[in-house]
Amino acid sequence: MSHAVPRGFRLAGVHSGVKRNRAKLDLSLVVSDRPAVAAGVYTQNRVVAASVKHNRARTPSENIRVVVINSGNANACTGEQGDRDAAEMGRVAAEAVGAAEPQALVMSTGIIGELLPMDKITAGIRQAAEVLGDDETSLENAARGILTTDSVHKVAGRELELSGRTIRVAGIAKGAAMIGPNMATMLCLVMTDAPLAAGDAQQALAGVVDETFNCISVDGHMSTNDSVLLVASGAAGGDPLAGDDLAAFRQALLESCTELARAIPADGEGATHLITLDVEGCENVQAARQIARTVANSALVKTAVAGADPNWGRIVSAAGYAGVEFDPSGVDLAINDHWLYRQGVPVEFDEAAVSQSIRENRDTHIVLRFSDGNAKVRFWTTDLTAEYVRLNADYHT
Repeated sequence: MSHAVPRGFRLAGVHSGVKRNRAKLDLSLVVSDRPAVAAGVYTQNRVVAASVKHNRARTPSENIRVVVINSGNANACTGEQGDRDAAEMGRVAAEAVGAAEPQALVMSTGIIGELLPMDKITAGIRQAAEVLGDDETSLENAARGILTTDSVHKVAGRELELSGRTIRVAGIAKGAAMIGPNMATMLCLVMTDAPLAAGDAQQALAGVVDETFNCISVDGHMSTNDSVLLVASGAAGGDPLAGDDLAAFRQALLESCTELARAIPADGEGATHLITLDVEGCENVQAARQIARTVANSALVKTAVAGADPNWGRIVSAAGYAGVEFDPSGVDLAINDHWLYRQGVPVEFDEAAVSQSIRENRDTHIVLRFSDGNAKVRFWTTDLTAEYVRLNADYHT
């Protein structure tokens, strides 16, 4: 599927040498040709990377020109030198594209606890500034430059007509493991040419992140670097979106981020199944999300799916220890449209057929329904395989 770059943006992805493999891009540069509105949502971990501290101090903003992203090194747990390196990374990026230093945002991802090789980062930024483009190849290269253990690059976008203006939305993301709710080891940058007020951009992004990137998990591990940025060039022209137009934009943002969020567990390290978990009938959204998070992070649930075992007891018991009050006699459970449990009682089902439906399809759909209210959430996770253990055991060594 092709994706158009929103007007006012140019991008590049290059190999700077942070990664040893020269075939892998490891630095991306995204430039707005005019001062842009920027909003950000960041990890809730108490231990944060230098890039997160840098960006938190600068968003929301109405005056951002450049975002520089490196992969292969997280610049996390690196002390005051890491903070200085993040600032220098932003300064060099701003200088390379003719912007002022306060107009730069920085993102990093990779190994924790190692200082950035600033000579390589600096050279890579300047190299990227020479090859900026607004075509689909440039967008793809920027998407590839932010990857770590991902097996595929992740791009999503939408185009819509609002009051006679064509509005484009395009996002790039990375993430495959160390993925936990309340953001994950992931980065996402969404660009749009929509004119937005900074407050509206921040509010829209925060709400969308809550429904998307806060509803994914691979292993329940919250990272130090998680960041989602929304940058709006306003190049579509006109006054800032408001009313129905702003609501329509938010829907396009939600659809784009849903696609990107789902792509992260779909690319989960060692995963053989993407699990979509619908939790319905809860008293409130917070309760539904807590149950979904608990079930999604259960090693026993995840290994059951890996083994194509319709072991519904693991799912029901995980819901029971989620710390949420509910009526156990009002619980229903289905896997891949096969009902296994109704009103708190097991029902007869064809175990071989359910097992086959899991084994023969990468997507597994679990519905967990309660009788306590009308709130619901959709959550995505993966199975847990021996390959995940191998990949993460060998990640650094």
